[in-house]
Amino acid sequence: MTGAGVSGLFLPGCQPSLDTTPEVVPTTYLRFPGKVAMRVLNDRPPCLETPWEYFQHDLTPNEAFYVRWHLQMIPTEVDLRTWRLTIAGHVERPLQLSLDELRRMESVSVVAVNQCSGNSRSLFAPRLPGAQWGNGAMGNARWTGVRLVDLLRRAGVRNGAVEVSFTGLDRGGLASVPDYVKSLPVAIAQRPEVLVAFAMNGQPLPLLNGFPVRLVIPGWFATYWIKSLSEIEVLDHPFTGFWMREAYRIPESNEGLERPEQLAPRTIPIHVMRVRSFITRPLAGERIAVGRSYTIEGIAFDGGSGIQRVEFSADGGSTWQTTALGEDLGPYAFRRWRVQWQPSTRGEARLQVRAASNAGATQPAAAGWNRAGYLRNVIETISLQVV
Repeated sequence: MTGAGVSGLFLPGCQPSLDTTPEVVPTTYLRFPGKVAMRVLNDRPPCLETPWEYFQHDLTPNEAFYVRWHLQMIPTEVDLRTWRLTIAGHVERPLQLSLDELRRMESVSVVAVNQCSGNSRSLFAPRLPGAQWGNGAMGNARWTGVRLVDLLRRAGVRNGAVEVSFTGLDRGGLASVPDYVKSLPVAIAQRPEVLVAFAMNGQPLPLLNGFPVRLVIPGWFATYWIKSLSEIEVLDHPFTGFWMREAYRIPESNEGLERPEQLAPRTIPIHVMRVRSFITRPLAGERIAVGRSYTIEGIAFDGGSGIQRVEFSADGGSTWQTTALGEDLGPYAFRRWRVQWQPSTRGEARLQVRAASNAGATQPAAAGWNRAGYLRNVIETISLQVV
């Protein structure tokens, strides 16, 4: 295999709606190369949301895994004969490594959730600008690659290193558009679970999800998971690029929340994910037979402590029932759950789910808000008909 390419990548789509009513979201579905039909928020750059039925899998299929790019000029072809991953900056031995060289190093795997910072933004009220994601800007995959710390050791991080920055192959196309560069503190970059991944669910990374390699930071929001990674730079000073200094920030206090009429005076970069849970079966709007037992299923995850328990309610939260947890795929992965429910009356039913993490975090009953549309983790509710 000498490379990978995508032809006809940019298809007609729709731009995110900026209506002030939170229930209005675009519903255009298209098939991009290598993908199933997915909800299109943007076509340039591609922003594609995973259809909800694919969350009934333990691992989100590659062909249904959501897509989020930021800049107009994304890689549509990568020639592995010339591609190299560069490691430079405040190091003893700058490196340029081919994909084959990376594959010959010791590889490890981790199952981890990749979730866009703006997942569920369309549900915020008051409405916010930005990509109007439903709940499907996330996915769970088995990522395989090289530990970032092994690459840093091979390059020889010099004393005084402060941060590590990461750049991909995408470009803004205009001098006024800053390249998408993110950074991590050296201590985070050296965690053993942080990978430079070249495989996803046992297959090469899809081009739309970051071929040939991407950064994987389990437990952290996907803004740091740089796709089509090409440059790693060790820095002896704090990184001040746009995508850290201005973008992807949350209020420093009040657990990252604020009020529209009183914005927080200080912000910090978003980082660790919050505990969340969802119902994946049945789907919202389904019709369920009265008096018959039905298996309710779903997923839960957090930023890395793992899921302690998941509870289910079929009466609007008046009572809660503990669910049975499925196989533990690791602290950064989806944790499946299931519970039996036998509806006794006909009409609309409102089903709810809430999770608690091993760190003691729980989901709030009321949704919070911040100016960027980040960190939603309210108790989720779906409605269906019992007939």
